[in-house]
Amino acid sequence: MRDVAVINVGVTRFGEMWDESFRAIGIEAGMQAIMDAGIAGDDIDALYVGNMSAGRFIDQEHIGALIADYSGMASAHIPATRVEAAGASGGLAFRQGFLAVASGLHDIVVVGGAEKMTDVGDVQSNSIQATAADQEWEVTLGATFASLHAMIAKRYMYDFEAVREELAAVAVKNHRHGAMNPKAQFRREITMDTVLNAPKVADPLGMFDCSPNSDGSAAVVLCSLERAREFTDTPVKVLASSQASDTLALHHRNDICTFAGTRVAARRAYEMAGIGPQQVQVAEVHDNFSISEIIAIEDLGFFDRGTGGKATVDGQTAIGGNVAINTSGGLKARGDPVGATGVAQIVELVHQLRGEADRRQVEAEVGLAQNVGGTGATVVVNILGVA
Repeated sequence: MRDVAVINVGVTRFGEMWDESFRAIGIEAGMQAIMDAGIAGDDIDALYVGNMSAGRFIDQEHIGALIADYSGMASAHIPATRVEAAGASGGLAFRQGFLAVASGLHDIVVVGGAEKMTDVGDVQSNSIQATAADQEWEVTLGATFASLHAMIAKRYMYDFEAVREELAAVAVKNHRHGAMNPKAQFRREITMDTVLNAPKVADPLGMFDCSPNSDGSAAVVLCSLERAREFTDTPVKVLASSQASDTLALHHRNDICTFAGTRVAARRAYEMAGIGPQQVQVAEVHDNFSISEIIAIEDLGFFDRGTGGKATVDGQTAIGGNVAINTSGGLKARGDPVGATGVAQIVELVHQLRGEADRRQVEAEVGLAQNVGGTGATVVVNILGVA
């Protein structure tokens, strides 16, 4: 397999973009990435688009063709493929683009992710997002996506004697990081009291423990490493990409306080990159709920089981800590336009590894992204490094 590099990235602001269409949002990030890399349309061999549920959010399917058409690539007849894996759609689209270049099939590939979630009401949006869970054995019996994660949180707190403040510390930290991100949906710091006293969504999770509905898109351009310096002086190498699956329903698992998909995908990615978790200085992990980040940083090997919340309270996951987690603000503060989330994680890592993250910059040569579909049924782990 050939070495692969990210040569440029683009991202829109995330939030409630009432005056923007899905196609406009999707194309904006891609155009940023392509134009800044100095690439012409004729240079692009393929397009991959991460998207979870445009068919229900905006009544539009055939997303690959839509983006190819309105970005001007349809006339070149390049293959354009939509990738769907619930919340892991963006990370999996990146993996597919990586594999296409690494295999030698394509030289230059654009990977995008986009979602327009705020054109429907909250009830309908929650219903759509719940399709990432098991409809027959979870959702039709009354479980929501939030309540499933609340079950995980309850069990975690029981097993490890964790306290509510450990969950809240995730939200406080990520809002602090998001306040420094000009593209984030929420750019205001919050206090521990604000999180603890917020209305309950599904006990013990409150409003500030949950990621928002968001609109937005992100894009990256991938190229073989041998050609990367034709387009940029600062390519970022893809050190590893891994994917793992698990049961769709939580009740089929022996332990819901750990995601086996994350552990396996991380192990494979570390082996591929030839590193261990101790070499990772910055990571973007899937914090759609505060408990998700705590479990992720344990499953990725950054902290021992049962200690992730305590490490967060102690500041070990903040900028300047042992490993900087979600410097972008994460899904919680940056926003979570589901199909775009995994690609946006890559964008943040590229900015960090290039030293372009401004006030949220950390000293890093290796970064990791963990993107999750459902309650861990699909997990993608990508590792990037300074080329």
